[in-house]
Amino acid sequence: MNTFLLPDLGEGLTEAEIVRWLVKVGDIITVDTPVAEVETAKSVVELPAPYAGTVEELHGDPGTVVPVGKPLITIAAAAAGTPREAKAGSAGDAYRQEERAGSGNVLIGYGTGDGAAVGRRRRPRGPVVSGSSVPPSGNNPPKNPLVVSPLVRRMARDAGVDLKGLVGSGEGGLIVRRDVEEVIARRFETQPAGQDSRTGLGELRREPMSGFRKAVAATLSRSRAEIPEATTWVDVDATALVELRESLRSAKDSGPGLLALMARFVVAGLQRYPELNGFVDTEREELVQYDGINLGLAAQTDRGLVVPAVQNAHRLTTRALDAEIKRLTESARSGRLTPYELSCGTFTLNNYGSFGVDGSAAIINHPQVAILGVGRIIDRPWVVNGELAIRKLTQLSLVFDHRVCDGGTAAAFLRFVADAFENPASVFADL
Repeated sequence: MNTFLLPDLGEGLTEAEIVRWLVKVGDIITVDTPVAEVETAKSVVELPAPYAGTVEELHGDPGTVVPVGKPLITIAAAAAGTPREAKAGSAGDAYRQEERAGSGNVLIGYGTGDGAAVGRRRRPRGPVVSGSSVPPSGNNPPKNPLVVSPLVRRMARDAGVDLKGLVGSGEGGLIVRRDVEEVIARRFETQPAGQDSRTGLGELRREPMSGFRKAVAATLSRSRAEIPEATTWVDVDATALVELRESLRSAKDSGPGLLALMARFVVAGLQRYPELNGFVDTEREELVQYDGINLGLAAQTDRGLVVPAVQNAHRLTTRALDAEIKRLTESARSGRLTPYELSCGTFTLNNYGSFGVDGSAAIINHPQVAILGVGRIIDRPWVVNGELAIRKLTQLSLVFDHRVCDGGTAAAFLRFVADAFENPASVFADL
């Protein structure tokens, strides 16, 4: 009687859920017959049996969670006496030998590999020299490698290791995990200088990260690590916004730019939904809202992306916003921004449409809690009053910290800004 224990499925996982059984009690199976599908936190895996015989017991119904190392299926050994049964028994013995040889619980579920079909059994072979890493000498024709674990076959296949060239260090010449690992390790030891060991490709260049890039990396990494972010977006008819911008032009005055108009709508939206204009005080477990808005504006420079902020944007008119945006943009390009201007923002507006793209899954500028992105404004077909028309369309995308508000608040803010794009005159009347 052999009991197949749930093997270590890798990635540090400690349990798996039985999805469905592929066999039933009383079925006669051979080595490598798929017996069950189990689901881990990573994937659904098909488990082949390491033993041949008759299914005696299934340890759990579909939906049962089985810890690693606990019984999964019990198989009654086939009666000895026939060559077919002897071969199956040999493969089952080899499975146990590999575990004793130091490969640990064997990862099952990657198929038999090397052209072996499901249910195929391997022939026992004569004695070999244990521990050798070279094939035996002589004129004997090559034999199939003695390897049972699907993990070992998978490792060898992924690394391009020819198992036919190995004689295993396990009992009876069984090829175990450490044999393949040794071949891979020796290969990396002789890796040419400047060649990446993972991909085998040469390195074109290496350059140290600048202090600026290190600071950006630290901020973005902290944002991804700490903030449970969510994204919501909407397509917007910005025709009226573009028309308003054009109407503000004159021979003597170019008028405020589109970004200034957008900034004005964002400020108005934050005043209505202040949850998005704050930060999370994790030490005191408090949600903080600012009394005022410093509007950050993402700007691409030769040094990289910077986010200077328009201080007290809530106190500025649209023309004053336009003037401050132009000043900050020029300072960013010339490298004259102050540390305070680069760090005082409370919310970020990112006009990535200037790069010719429609959308982006932006990263929140920690410790802020939200960022609004605006895609390019282009002519597209749009239904207006039941008829198809060509309109100026853009996409707004809001990424927000789900700790500070739920989707309803985020959607309401996004809809407010979208409505302002579509009907700016009515919004200005309320400001």
